[in-house]
Amino acid sequence: MKKILFLLVLTTCSFSVSAQQQYTVNGKNYELKTAVEGNIDLLWNSIDKQFRYFVKTTDGNIFELINTKNTNNKYQEEYKTQLSELTKNTSISAANLKFTLNDLTQFFKQYNTAIGDSAYLDERPILKSRLGLFGGITNHPFVNNENNSTVPFFGAELEVISSLKTSKHAGFFSIEHALDNDDFKYTTTQIALGYRYRFINNPSFNFYVNTHLATYNFSKNTIAMIGLPNEVVKNSTFKIPFAFGLGADIKISNSSFMTLAYNELFAIFVDSNSNFPVDFAIGYKLNL
Repeated sequence: MKKILFLLVLTTCSFSVSAQQQYTVNGKNYELKTAVEGNIDLLWNSIDKQFRYFVKTTDGNIFELINTKNTNNKYQEEYKTQLSELTKNTSISAANLKFTLNDLTQFFKQYNTAIGDSAYLDERPILKSRLGLFGGITNHPFVNNENNSTVPFFGAELEVISSLKTSKHAGFFSIEHALDNDDFKYTTTQIALGYRYRFINNPSFNFYVNTHLATYNFSKNTIAMIGLPNEVVKNSTFKIPFAFGLGADIKISNSSFMTLAYNELFAIFVDSNSNFPVDFAIGYKLNL
């Protein structure tokens, strides 16, 4: 059930806004914002609680992109035909284009660049990195923990992201160390390689799904023996767990973020123990 609920997280996108300007379209006046300027402009606004999108061509003609429903309540996606006709002098396809500001913005930029408009050539992505430090508590959801003991852990992370503001994807490399306590004599150091998808990606905050793709763990388990010295078992394991969690980054300055995470909710290729997963962390990230 956790997996089903987790995978039903709805995605949204952040919208950049500009000053509004009045336009007349088919005899009606609209206050519209400009999302893209070039050989063709993308104009938009929220009108009567609906996002509406307009195209302005070089000759000053303005028309609305249409996405109406048929009698079966299914979207007919007329905008794809409109844009295919408008951009037929290029190889750019509107077949998989979504009717959202983010996707339309990228489509218009791609077309304007393809026909020689250099305004968006500098938006080609480059890789940027962030360094994070964090700490928290865990009950080791994927380790046998009969007493459901929680222990502290701390670590560091290097995140690699695209410079494009619209990009929602990132990769990360992390290392963390979990301590033991009197009830649970188990310590581990984990090196992980992972992927992150920001399903909400606003300038001031973002929410994301974490996936640990591959991990290497060094562990030490101290087993109490009655009448004998304690037995210490050391182990190292490589796993491809596909372990999922949630996180958020909250901007606190131009180059730094506070980060919150709830990791190891479930894994596809590693069995969890019978305890409810507890793996919370709070940290700080800095753009490098």
